[in-house]
Amino acid sequence: MTREQTSARRPRAARRSVPARRPARAPSRPRRPAPPPPRPPRLARLTGLVTRARRAWDRPLTAYYVLAGTGLLLTSLGLVMVFSASQIQALRYDLPATFYFRKQLLAAVLGAGLLLLAARMPVKLLRALTYPVLAVSVVLLALVQVPGVGVEVNGSTNWLNVGGPFQLQPSEFGKLALVLWGADLLARKGERGLLAQWRHLLVPLVPVALLVFGLVMVGGDMGTVMIMTAVLFGLLWLAGAPTRLFAGALATGAALVVFFIVTAPHRLDRLACIGATDPGPDDRCWQAVHGLYALASGGWLGSGLGASVEKWGELPEPHTDFIFAITGEELGLAGTLSVLGLFAALGYAGIRVAGRTEDLFVRYAAGGATAWLMTQTVINIGGVLGLLPIAGVPLPLFSYGGSALLPTMFAVGLLISFARSDPAAKAALAMRRPATRTLAGLGRKTKRRRG
Repeated sequence: MTREQTSARRPRAARRSVPARRPARAPSRPRRPAPPPPRPPRLARLTGLVTRARRAWDRPLTAYYVLAGTGLLLTSLGLVMVFSASQIQALRYDLPATFYFRKQLLAAVLGAGLLLLAARMPVKLLRALTYPVLAVSVVLLALVQVPGVGVEVNGSTNWLNVGGPFQLQPSEFGKLALVLWGADLLARKGERGLLAQWRHLLVPLVPVALLVFGLVMVGGDMGTVMIMTAVLFGLLWLAGAPTRLFAGALATGAALVVFFIVTAPHRLDRLACIGATDPGPDDRCWQAVHGLYALASGGWLGSGLGASVEKWGELPEPHTDFIFAITGEELGLAGTLSVLGLFAALGYAGIRVAGRTEDLFVRYAAGGATAWLMTQTVINIGGVLGLLPIAGVPLPLFSYGGSALLPTMFAVGLLISFARSDPAAKAALAMRRPATRTLAGLGRKTKRRRG
């Protein structure tokens, strides 16, 4: 038997299986770190920022903090700018350089007390005071027109001499009275379901408002009447007045405005100065043009606090009606945009308070106060920028004038009170109080142990 036949007969199990050789492994290399994940696109990041901003804004206490913060910042920055813009004006009248600043500081201290009072005042007490406040305002507006009692300032007889250097402008308190009384009246009728009828919607709100407008207009203050008209329209809009009512009211108001402008030469001159870049004949556009000069010379960051040139006798009323122009000259575009941002935040917070409450009085009062502050801001800044006629109204919380500052700070205090009265805000504040008490107790125990 051959060797090939023997190997063929051997069973398969007896055959040796030769293991296959594995290929030699390559030397291990150090692992590289995983690449970072790709960054999200700019649009996604922007969307994320907007989402986080909305969540922050939707928190219950956001409006409360925004109103308190913007009111404090605007008043503080206004004091600084009044001090800077009024020094030369005071020296021109042989007064101490800090004369206007001290008066404004005193008004700010009194206004802070009114703000705290309004922020803590119960709504029932506030509604009970609406009619007395309106009655006092009407009496003061009537006293202004009594010869020998009223004082004329810059062509308008809207001032009362309180004593010494202090004067009172009742029309500023008339704005607050109209807001509170109109809100209380509409809330009472809304609770009874009477606002669906035109008779209850317009009477007696519109006649009383026209009485106040007439008393102010007799003194020649058309700018204040425009602000009060905006308050009236805001109250009617919140009460659900139909669109055709606003169309008729606007047509009537436009006709009256044209009549008052045509019958007063100085109002025609102010209307002709819109967009002017040259003082014109007889320097009738001097104030408007030099306000633009002040803004243009400020640049991005301004010439520096106190370094304004226009306040040295070139720009009239640098510390009152045109303080925004001095702000642009000394603090530049950054300063003016900051002021505009603060006013925008104040207005948006007021709208949020009016839109989220279920109390009709709070809704109307918050909406009316917001319409008052924002309309006055637009009229003042629009006149400084040359986009609107110069109306002679101060910038709220910012310009010099105690008569304007006191009711304005009271109105901001009301908005703060309304923001705190929201049920969600009440719950958030109630949750924070126990934590505050716990921290205070821990602090006391620590002091005792150390003692």
